[in-house]
Amino acid sequence: MRATLKRALPLIAVLLVASILAACSSSTTTTSGSSSSSNSSSSSGGLKKGLKVFVIPKNLGNNYFTTADSAKTGGAIAALQALGETGTETSGTAATPASQIPAIQAAIAKGANVLIVSATDPTALCPTLKSAMARGITVITYDSDAPTCRDLFINQASTAQIGTSEVDLLAKEIHSTGDISIVSAAATATNQNAWIGYMKSEMAKYPNMKLVSTVYGNDDPPTATQVTEGLLEKYPNLKGIISPTTVGILAAAQVVSTPKWKGKVIVTGLGTPDEMKTYVANGVAPAFILWNPANLGYLAGYAAVYTASKKITGAAGQTFTAGKLGKYTIGADNTVLLGPPTVFNSSNVNSFNF
Repeated sequence: MRATLKRALPLIAVLLVASILAACSSSTTTTSGSSSSSNSSSSSGGLKKGLKVFVIPKNLGNNYFTTADSAKTGGAIAALQALGETGTETSGTAATPASQIPAIQAAIAKGANVLIVSATDPTALCPTLKSAMARGITVITYDSDAPTCRDLFINQASTAQIGTSEVDLLAKEIHSTGDISIVSAAATATNQNAWIGYMKSEMAKYPNMKLVSTVYGNDDPPTATQVTEGLLEKYPNLKGIISPTTVGILAAAQVVSTPKWKGKVIVTGLGTPDEMKTYVANGVAPAFILWNPANLGYLAGYAAVYTASKKITGAAGQTFTAGKLGKYTIGADNTVLLGPPTVFNSSNVNSFNF
């Protein structure tokens, strides 16, 4: 009996080790049916699975961000689903740091692995975002950057091209002559201020155009409407309004479409085709620019998973493939460009639905 047991011990040890190794390599099944822990397991392509991804736009209830983020439109959450991940859109209701920061903090508390954030302020979010990064959370910014507290920024298009194109469009419509104004979003918005900087530089090309005022609608429809009305009352000879925000351009176009101002003032800026078709048709906003916000979100979703999986680090020259959008190369300052903006006018606006 002892001899038999002695001979069996090596075999028992081998079987025990094999059993332990098998148990260690197996993964648990989550309630959603996907397997693995949130941080460690990888797909066959080496991408992590089970990541907790939170998409945090400037504010909820903004059609632009609904398009950029949702699965239904093919935005960021659609990209996450294509990679076998799940994502949650969350934010405050106002496009301000005070409204957005609690949503970021809540996502961190819920065990986020990845944050995809459109920054309402280039610096105010940084203590919270740096705290997240110190915990190993990947931070991707999209649409609006916080340059010192993220891993990668997904930019809509060349910042200079966006700013200068809006001035050029308006100059064409008002024959390069007259007073103009800007209806921006928040005074602290990184992207808005960068575009406005290039607008002001581009104005040098048009000596007979004068920028008389810049006002801020805070991406809030009632506020944007109010500041537009104030501009028109203060500057009754105004010839044009540029609004580099989809909320602002819609509000401005609605105000200018009233009998008192229609035909006297031209509106342009950044708008979505679905919201602006009426104002292209009635001549209030003959042309405006934008990119496809759903593609911007989709690209951010892919970049986020690749970064969290350490397939890219954000270094200039690295490449990755963002599913249906194709191959992208990371540029300077850990930035990826979606592509050039599109000009929408009567010849093409009805061909787009977003």
